[in-house]
Amino acid sequence: MMLEARGLAAFYGENQVLYGLDFALDEGNIVTLLGANGAGKTTTLRALCGMVRLGGEIRFDGKSITGRATEDIVRLGIAHVPEGRGTFLRVTVEENLQLGAMTRRDRAGIAADIDRVYEHFPRLRERRDQQAGTLSGGEQQMLAVGRALMLRPRLMLLDEPSFGLAPLLVRELFGILRAINEREGVSMMLVEQNAAMALDLADHAYLIETGRVVLSGTADALKRDDSVRKSYLGY
Repeated sequence: MMLEARGLAAFYGENQVLYGLDFALDEGNIVTLLGANGAGKTTTLRALCGMVRLGGEIRFDGKSITGRATEDIVRLGIAHVPEGRGTFLRVTVEENLQLGAMTRRDRAGIAADIDRVYEHFPRLRERRDQQAGTLSGGEQQMLAVGRALMLRPRLMLLDEPSFGLAPLLVRELFGILRAINEREGVSMMLVEQNAAMALDLADHAYLIETGRVVLSGTADALKRDDSVRKSYLGY
């Protein structure tokens, strides 16, 4: 088991947001977290990165990472792609990718990985010398994923990657995520309002309501679940 959470609780100040979540992710798998806005999905990703006060335990490769600093968690190979993209707007596309590799010292490897990102995202190669702030929303989202890849992650935590994107771009982005998972073996945990796309991409799914896991199973099983279909898939 690559990632495992047991009894995960999370707090903002005195307010408890997550109440004893249990979930797991096998190496090479894609897991999606479904739920309404405010259910605790984003907080779950933030908890895995050490960005909120926690209770319970998180294990990565069998070792506890509960309470570790965010930088230490990143060094283990866990990359967080937050909603809102988080690109450095005043520097170029290529400089953003170099910033993604800040924790690394292997220059040749970094150059090769920039080329690899451009293979996944040819549009970024065309815009390599442009200021990131001049990119469209879709291009900024691609850059955020590309920058996370520069860490050579084993696990990517993706928060609403389709947010604000046109349907055609969403399909393109999800196709690239599938290719990254299949070709490079990068595991993923995905928070995504587009439940149908998320379930098509994922191996396993957890439904979170008011900070608790209320349903879990294979993505196919959740697609067939009546309550999921009515509430999240719209049919």
